[in-house]
Amino acid sequence: MQRTSFDQMPCPVARSLERIGEWWSILILRDAFYGLTRFDQFEQSLGIAPNMLTRRLKALCEAGLLERRRYQDRPPRYEYVLTEKGRDFRPVLWTLFAWGNRHLAPEGESVTLVDPVTGLAVDPVVVDGRTGRPLAEGVHVMPGSAASESLRRRFERRTTI
Repeated sequence: MQRTSFDQMPCPVARSLERIGEWWSILILRDAFYGLTRFDQFEQSLGIAPNMLTRRLKALCEAGLLERRRYQDRPPRYEYVLTEKGRDFRPVLWTLFAWGNRHLAPEGESVTLVDPVTGLAVDPVVVDGRTGRPLAEGVHVMPGSAASESLRRRFERRTTI
């Protein structure tokens, strides 16, 4: 049986996972938000094998989340900088922090998200950009303009998550 590329699936979750679903990729993006840009910094921070790091950095660049920039000519050296698309991953990362702290850290938080102005801990929530209302249970998922007829039929049966 031939493996289907997630890119061919109409689901935005599947397409997102195709780009960044591998856990090393998410950790690389996390470290990029911490300010790391160089191969050796990522390698040291993550304890990742160089060949794996090379593959993940290449994939993140190809996906448009990181940009590879030369910062030295002799010998050639490169840094990896978040693109706009990569920076747009920030709220996803912050919600992963909050979820992990809430449900997977019985010993307590090892990292806390803090408001830089007040110094107080923040609790990220997903809100509707139009109204500012937090999204909670009862949000309906509806087929979009590019939805196939079969997807539209499937959503007729279940629309709440």
